[in-house]
Amino acid sequence: MRSDPVMTRRSFLVASAALTVAACNDGTSAGAVLPSRTPTGSQPARVSTAPSGVGGERPTGAPGQAATPTTVPSASARAAAAKRRTLYRDGALADGRASRPREGVSILVEGGIIRWIRPSDDEGPVGSSAGLDIVDASGSTIVPGMVDAHSHVTMPGGAHWIDRGGDSTESLVAVAEANGRLLTNAGVRWARDVGSVRRVDPVDGRERALSLGVRDRWRTGGRREYPHIRAAGTWLTRRGTLPLGLSVEVDSADELLRAALAQLDDGADLVKLYLDGPDPGTSPWSAAEIRRVVAAVHERGARVTAHSGRLSGARAGVAGGVDALEHGFELDADVAAGMAKQGTFLVSTLAVFRSWLSFGRTTHIERFSSGSGAAAIRTRLEAAEASLVHARRAGVKIAAGTDFGGGSLRANQLAWEVESLVAAGLEPEDALAAATWRGGELLGEPSAGVVTEGGPADLFLVHGDPLSDPAALWRVWRVDWTD
Repeated sequence: MRSDPVMTRRSFLVASAALTVAACNDGTSAGAVLPSRTPTGSQPARVSTAPSGVGGERPTGAPGQAATPTTVPSASARAAAAKRRTLYRDGALADGRASRPREGVSILVEGGIIRWIRPSDDEGPVGSSAGLDIVDASGSTIVPGMVDAHSHVTMPGGAHWIDRGGDSTESLVAVAEANGRLLTNAGVRWARDVGSVRRVDPVDGRERALSLGVRDRWRTGGRREYPHIRAAGTWLTRRGTLPLGLSVEVDSADELLRAALAQLDDGADLVKLYLDGPDPGTSPWSAAEIRRVVAAVHERGARVTAHSGRLSGARAGVAGGVDALEHGFELDADVAAGMAKQGTFLVSTLAVFRSWLSFGRTTHIERFSSGSGAAAIRTRLEAAEASLVHARRAGVKIAAGTDFGGGSLRANQLAWEVESLVAAGLEPEDALAAATWRGGELLGEPSAGVVTEGGPADLFLVHGDPLSDPAALWRVWRVDWTD
């Protein structure tokens, strides 16, 4: 660059091009060095300003095919990871605990663990600068890795989401791999899968819900870049409720109990009851029948959740003691009060209706594109938002989900649900909490959705402030997960 204070347009473009080329070559900002505020080593720290993506091994396999699980990292790889040090400098921190982000924050990560969180203007010693990556977080917000509390990782979603449940087994397993990448790149660290078709898994050969095999491979295959999964196995429905092949169908309360315990035998983390039945005005199971299942599942150390699109199922599920209601599109004040009293979570999926409304302008499917179809969707959205208000006023714990795959959304759209919660009346910090630490509470994972000293460094950075502008959660520019 010229030494005088005036730079010509040509010299500016030349300098900018040089910086861009250098950045592309080594993934940093042209090899720039941002000195430590308390330099203690002889080598400069490398500054990272480029997005890191998922920062882990990429799945192998041809496009459109299921990826081959990677091997567990070697001892040397684990040792190298244990020495990895990153300093996120001068960002804001929004964790769903306050109405405003905490500004001027620096976070030191060592070996995937958050060693300290300090003011940027008073960091104190940061240790040796040798091997220390410094991320210039200025102008961005650090957010805990989110929790999608209602997802279906083996299904793609879209306007024909129900039909896609009949796709080939190989296709559904490949979809899960694609969804894993979408989730991570959107800042989702945990996904709670609440329904998958039952098939013979082409990888492990076991006949059970496909989500269970996906969960196990992501957990044990060294897939650092993929989310942690909690899986419910397959939907349990009254016969005739869903299209054939999507669920485990039963005809009696005894069959329901056996099927629930069979899900746990298959390795499910929780059990999912479907409380919308062939008759929308009547719960398919009584409160006593549900309570029997809940007691047996709790005895095995697991939890029970329930699909609830109608008030009838919500009443029976809460009276039966379920641990969570999925959707809760029709709640009244009495049901909400019962949920709050016994600690039943509401897992919101409001963005489903907004997705359907968008289809009215992008498809010719009559249920979405017709005037009567759009009016019906708006009516249901209004009822769902009113239900959320009942839950909020009663003090119900709310976790956020997309219903991607099993509904119309896609795996990278949890930000849409956060926006929908704010539009329905939640304060932005409560909406962010629903997508972070409240989801961790639902999972029983204290470190999920949390950024805290001594905890895992599962965090991502967005451009903007999600507490004043929830749409900032769409603007993810860096994702870093612990090993």
